[in-house]
Amino acid sequence: MEHMKRNIYLMMRSLEEARNIWQKRCGRLSIGKELVCVEHALCRVTAEPVIARICSPHYHSAAMDGVAVRAEDLLGASEVSPINLILGRNAVLINTGNPIPQGMDAVIKIEDVCIKAQKTQLVEIMTPVVPYQHVRLLGEDIIAGEMVLTTNHLIRAQDIGAMLAAGVVEVWCRKKPQVIIIPTGDELVQPGESLKPGAVIEFNSRTLSSMIAEWGGEAIVSEIVPDSYEKIRDRVLESISLADMIIINAGSSAGTKDYTAQIIRELGELLVHGVTMMPGKPVALGMIENAECGMRNAEGRGQGLEGRNTVSSKVTPIVGIPGFPVSAILAMEEFVMPAIRHALGLNTIQREKVDAVITQKIVSRLGMEEFNRVGLGYFPERQPCFVAVPQRQGAGIITSMVKADGILRIPRLCEGLEENSIVEVELLKSRQQIESNIVLIGSHDNLLDILSDCLSGTYPQMSLCVTNVGSLGGLLALKRGDCHLTTSHLLDEATGTYNLPYLKRFLPDMDVSVITIALREQGLIVKKGNPKNIQGLTDLSRNDVVFVNRQKGAGTRILLDYELEKAEILSSNIRGYEIEVFTHMAVCASIDAGTADAGLGIMASSSVFGMDFIPIARERYDMIIPRKNLSLPGISALLEVINSPKFHAQISSIKGYDLSECGCEQN
Repeated sequence: MEHMKRNIYLMMRSLEEARNIWQKRCGRLSIGKELVCVEHALCRVTAEPVIARICSPHYHSAAMDGVAVRAEDLLGASEVSPINLILGRNAVLINTGNPIPQGMDAVIKIEDVCIKAQKTQLVEIMTPVVPYQHVRLLGEDIIAGEMVLTTNHLIRAQDIGAMLAAGVVEVWCRKKPQVIIIPTGDELVQPGESLKPGAVIEFNSRTLSSMIAEWGGEAIVSEIVPDSYEKIRDRVLESISLADMIIINAGSSAGTKDYTAQIIRELGELLVHGVTMMPGKPVALGMIENAECGMRNAEGRGQGLEGRNTVSSKVTPIVGIPGFPVSAILAMEEFVMPAIRHALGLNTIQREKVDAVITQKIVSRLGMEEFNRVGLGYFPERQPCFVAVPQRQGAGIITSMVKADGILRIPRLCEGLEENSIVEVELLKSRQQIESNIVLIGSHDNLLDILSDCLSGTYPQMSLCVTNVGSLGGLLALKRGDCHLTTSHLLDEATGTYNLPYLKRFLPDMDVSVITIALREQGLIVKKGNPKNIQGLTDLSRNDVVFVNRQKGAGTRILLDYELEKAEILSSNIRGYEIEVFTHMAVCASIDAGTADAGLGIMASSSVFGMDFIPIARERYDMIIPRKNLSLPGISALLEVINSPKFHAQISSIKGYDLSECGCEQN
C-alpha cells in the first residue's frame, strides 16, 4: 500500500527544456555495429566507410555496338579517303559491354562502319578516332580502394548496387537500437480477446513498435504487466541488460497507480516528470544503470545516480509514455525518435510545413504547447492557399491521427488563435496528396464512408476529407470558402421542402449546384427488441425514457423540432433533449452504451448496430457545390463516382436509402 499515494509533477518542464535535457543525456547512447549482407542492408546505416574492393568495370569494355580498332590504324580516314580494315585481323565486331580485344584501343560505332565484302570481311571506315573513344575504361565508375559510402550513410537501393559492383558483399552497419516496450495496466487485453466493460485492447505497443521500426530501431514487446509497482519494477530490471532503451507505456501520470516516475527515481535518475505539451503531458524521462547495479542499490529509493558505487558504465535511457494513444504518439515523436536517430548517426525527421488559414477560433490553455490535429484543403485562388479545419482533439482519439493531414502547434504562451489566423502546419501526408483532397464539411451520413472508399478505389491519388459539423454548419463553411462542397438535409418548416430555401437565406449571392445523393429514412433508433416499447415521438415524454439529441444546426435536430411541434410535444418534457452528439453513429453508440434509450437518426446507422428502427420521415440528402468548383478534377471525379454502378451496388445493399434520384440536380 506504500505506493498507493497520488504523485505530483515535481519535475515539470517546458517541451524545449525537456528536449534539451533528454538530448544531452541520450547523446551518449552507443549501440555498436554488426556485419550485414549487402543484399539485406536496405535502410540500414553504415558504421564505417565502405571501401571498394575491385574496380568497376574491372576491364576495358565497349561503350556501344560497333567495331573495335587501333586508333593509329585510322589516322587520316575521311569520306574522300576511307580506310579499309579486315575483320578478325585489325578490326573486331563488338557489342556493348564486351571486353576490348588485346591490342585494340577504340570502338567505331556500327552506324559509321560499311562492310564492303562479306567473304573477305572487308570493312570501310571514313572517320578517324582517338584512343579509347567509345570505350568504358577500367575503373571508370569505381576504383579499387576508393570510398563508396561514408560513415552514417542511410543505405538506399542504388547504394546496394554500388557496393556489389565494388566487390563488397558485407557492410558494417550500426546495430538497430533495441527498444523494449513494457505495456502496463490491469485493464489491458490482447487484440482478438473477448471484451468486457472496462477492458482496453492493447494496441499501443503495436503502434509504438511500428514507429520505432520506421525510425530504424527494433522493438521488443514485453508481455502485459498489471498495475503492480513490484512487477513493473522487476520487468524493468529484467530489461536493462537486453535493451538500448526502455519504454513503459501507461503509468507515467500522477494517479495512485502511476508508478513509472517512482520506479525510475528508485532505480536511476529521473530527469523529467511532466512536459508542458498537450496531448502528451504525462511523460517521464530518466536514465537507469545496468541491472546488476540497479538491484544492488534498490534500497536507495529516491536517490539519483550521483554518489553510487557503480561498477559498470552502461546506462539505459527509460521513457514513461502516456497511455492515451495520441499522447503516446506525440511523446514518441518528441523524445524517442530523436534518441534513436541520433544513436544511428542520422538527423531527426523534419516534416514539411505550409502556411494555412484556420477556419474557426481555437481556444488554447496558457502554459501548454498544444498539438492540434487539422484537416487541410487546397484552394489555389486564396493566399495562403491552404485552409486548416480543426479535427477532434481528444488524447484518446487515435482516429484523429489517422484522418488528420497536419499538426498545428500552438505555443505555450499563447491563449488561442482567432478565426482566419494564418498558422504554420506540419504535414502528416505529402503535399501532393493534400493538394488532391476534396474537403467536405457538412452533415454526416454513413454513405460518405462508402463514397470516400469508392473515390479512392477509382482515383488512388484523390481522397475525400469529411468533417461533420451538421447541415447548417456546412452551409456556413461553404459561405466562408472553407470547403469544396457540403452535404445538407435541412427541412424548411414553412414549405416542407429540403435545402433550397436555406440556400436563399444563407448563400444568396453564391451560384451553387444542388445534387441529390439519396433519399433516406429518418426515425427513432432503439435497442434491439425495443425493451422500453417506444412506438413514436409521444413516448419520448415518458419519465422512464432518456433521449440523445443531435447538435444545434444539424438537419436531424431541425427535423426533430419540426415533428415535435406538429405533435405538440414540448422539448422541455423530454429527458436528455439537451444531450448532444455530432453523428448518427454517435446516437447509436449512446444507446448501445445504455446512456440513452432512444435517438433520432438514419436507418443505415441503426442497421450497423443491429438496433430497431421506428420510421418518422423520409428526407432528401443533397450535395451543395459552388458551380465554380464543378470543373475541379476532384469534384468531377466525385460526381462520376456517385453515378457509378459500384457505388450504387454498395448503397443498395444497405437499408434505408433510395437512389432513384441519385445524381439529379435540384432546382
